[in-house]
Amino acid sequence: MKMKKFVAVAVAGCMAASLAACGSSASTSSAAGTATAEAATDATATGSGFTVQLGPNPESLDPALNSAVDGANTILTIFEPLLLIDENNKVIPGQAESYTVSEDGLTWTFTMRDGLKWSDGSELTAKDFEYSMKRMANPDTAAPYAETAVGMIAGFDEAQGNPDADGNPTTEPNPDALQVTASEDGKTLTIVLSYPCSYFDKLAAFVSLSPVQQATVEANGDSWCTSPETFVSNGPYMITEWTPSERIVLSKNPNYVGGWDSSRIVSDTITLLLLEDSSASYAAYNSGEAQLIKDVPTDEIPSLTKAEDGGDFYTDSLLGTYYISLNDQREPFTDPLVRKALSLAIDRDYVANVVMQGTYSPAYNLVGPGIVDAEDGSMFIDNANGGEPYISEDYEANLEEAKSLLAEAGYPNGEGFPTITYSANDASYHIPVAEYLQQAWAELGINMSIEKVEWNSFTSQRRAGDFDISRNGWVMDYNDASNMLELFTTTNGNNDGKYSNPEYDAAIEASEVADKTVHFEQLHKAEDILMEDMGCIPVAYYNDFWLQSPSLKGTWHSPYGYWYLQYGYVEG
Repeated sequence: MKMKKFVAVAVAGCMAASLAACGSSASTSSAAGTATAEAATDATATGSGFTVQLGPNPESLDPALNSAVDGANTILTIFEPLLLIDENNKVIPGQAESYTVSEDGLTWTFTMRDGLKWSDGSELTAKDFEYSMKRMANPDTAAPYAETAVGMIAGFDEAQGNPDADGNPTTEPNPDALQVTASEDGKTLTIVLSYPCSYFDKLAAFVSLSPVQQATVEANGDSWCTSPETFVSNGPYMITEWTPSERIVLSKNPNYVGGWDSSRIVSDTITLLLLEDSSASYAAYNSGEAQLIKDVPTDEIPSLTKAEDGGDFYTDSLLGTYYISLNDQREPFTDPLVRKALSLAIDRDYVANVVMQGTYSPAYNLVGPGIVDAEDGSMFIDNANGGEPYISEDYEANLEEAKSLLAEAGYPNGEGFPTITYSANDASYHIPVAEYLQQAWAELGINMSIEKVEWNSFTSQRRAGDFDISRNGWVMDYNDASNMLELFTTTNGNNDGKYSNPEYDAAIEASEVADKTVHFEQLHKAEDILMEDMGCIPVAYYNDFWLQSPSLKGTWHSPYGYWYLQYGYVEG
């Protein structure tokens, strides 16, 4: 198609100037990129260490408020929750040395390690975890992960003020109602669930449930986590320098006690370059300043040698989906016919393999590959929708159906359809995808403008619903389809498109049972409803890609999009 040719030319021409991977050895660099790399060289802390680039300025480094992978990568290096996930994706002890679960699966009791301390040297106990979990449940905190991370704990509804169907509290919120109780001596933490949650051990290892120090939070308010002077953490590293838009320097925490092997924590410092420009990241890597960069200029990818062929360009699958959020509270996106038409007008194979250069895979369902179903080891995607994709792979037929649906919605050939705005941060393939959509939806007679938003304000703007259409995506926090599907319940803090359907909410609630057969049956029902409503538009399944020097050892990348840096060191 003529449209496809236009987009391919646009992609080739704009990548170098506009992109940096986000959400995801010797060559000549641009002058601007070299200057950035040299500045980073001068700023890097002395002593043994290494430098990586995993994203720009984080939205937040408060564990309860962060909802982005780049922020989580920093948080998991400077904080430690009750449990940890090791390099084999197995749950291991963290701040808790052990735990027990009652026969009915409702009561989880964690025994804390002896000698736990905060990075400032003060004592850390189970009481800090009690405070932190109740803080997350407090609606005043506005934690986007509250429902996901602690929603299954008994007393959550009361803690939230018993919200109605629209999420509005009907009683005075009471965070102390959350059934999380530390023993008087601070040695044990008892958590009572409202229903058996088979993956609660993985939630106990989730970075959002890392503890925060009550005295620091209360003394400094929201600014406690924005400066090294007030930043207190409990992980293997701690923040010692922070220059926004330049770098964060992490230094070994001398007071660390936890689940990671201290004998393997050998680097004095880890420097995080806060770069949103992929050309600057690439220059830092080529100069030898950074040993790992996530933001690889996509126009360079064809020339890079893959790691399996002896090169330094790595790709790894993620459990996640790149999707589009429509503001379901705004006309004309309140109409499911409109949402379906916009979805069907997208050639997903073209987006994944041309616009995204084959680094992603086309998505015809929301829940993607690798997510398990029931206890037989089968995949959730294979059992969804009777084994058939929700969205046909026949793009030409889809496009004709899209035109019919738009006419049925009252906009034949796009007549009377308002000009719409697509919001995205200028990183990775986000703007080229937006430019493709601009052309694809023009085939329906729809005019679309593109709004580029800086990353440090993009997620908060999206969460507030301040958009028409927005690029979005989710990388799983644990291997259960509920982690993706519960995002779209009416009250979920990460439901950016404000999709709301009582039947969908009921299916998710009905999945919250110990019976795994019922659990997955209800999750499939929920995805059926969501895809029928087209509450969001799945586009592609994620992969991560990055450059890593052979000299950097000891780090690893997980299928949840995290880089584990605590054992990293430069060899030679």
